Amino acid sequence: MGTIFSNPSLDTHMKIILRLPWILLLALTLPAKAEVLTFEDLTYATYGSRELKLDLFKPANSSGLMPAIVGIHGGGWRKGTKKNFGRHARYFAEHGYVAVSIEYRLSGEAPFPAHIEDCKAAVRWLRANAEKYGIDPDRIGATGHSAGGHLASLLATSSGVKELEGEGGNQEFSSAIQAAVPMGAQSDFETPRIRAMTAQPGGSEIWIQFMGGSLDEQEALYQLASPHHHLDAEDPPQMFITGERDNTDTHAVPIRTSMVELSIPSGLLIIPEAPHPFLPEERWRNLALSTALYFFDSYLKTTE
Repeated sequence: MGTIFSNPSLDTHMKIILRLPWILLLALTLPAKAEVLTFEDLTYATYGSRELKLDLFKPANSSGLMPAIVGIHGGGWRKGTKKNFGRHARYFAEHGYVAVSIEYRLSGEAPFPAHIEDCKAAVRWLRANAEKYGIDPDRIGATGHSAGGHLASLLATSSGVKELEGEGGNQEFSSAIQAAVPMGAQSDFETPRIRAMTAQPGGSEIWIQFMGGSLDEQEALYQLASPHHHLDAEDPPQMFITGERDNTDTHAVPIRTSMVELSIPSGLLIIPEAPHPFLPEERWRNLALSTALYFFDSYLKTTE
């Protein structure tokens, strides 16, 4: 099983990951599901009169401190709710994590960097409330799909970037995470594809609304939003998951190449036949979540 998390050459890595024999047996090796306690609509950040909420899931019969996972919904940075990722957060709670699904300010409400400021506020809130919910503050991961995957990857690489912290509360706590599983994610905002796409007449509406203009017009802001731009040797492992029918930018080749050079563990799972929105389909969802769980267990759970 360890092959998926090693750092062979990227050419070899890509060939190995496309169809992994062990993944067919992975679900059979998972522990039994735990009963889950649910805490809905907890306020984790406040901006004036605006309160942001999260839903928290944790094992009902747990002892000791548990690792935590921040779940971030997709929707092109402009739509979606925390309910969209709630079932996936619950899955992690069933397997020994305190997991949250967060709402965050969308592009129609606030431009970038509001989205990542909210994600960082959620991480800080988990640390501020670690004792109350039985969380190990030194073992926090993040995952999400599409826009949420981008934000999970950006959480992983932007620790210490003051321009992205925001003022959502609990500023005395760190927003650093220890592992990330970006799914269907854009991890490099400076690619020729994004430059060409946003430069077209009218650009790509999703990108223009999110970033306030094209890459040519807002190059510094695109750099600030790019997970790859912030990568350094202190950053945590990342496991990228994408569909075979998604665009190849979601293979995260540039950032994984840099991670190899920096000796940061990384991985890629390409789900055979899957499109960009693979989580709604049970067979693809099970493959993605079981892979994410194995990865998080490898880096967030201490050896017994």
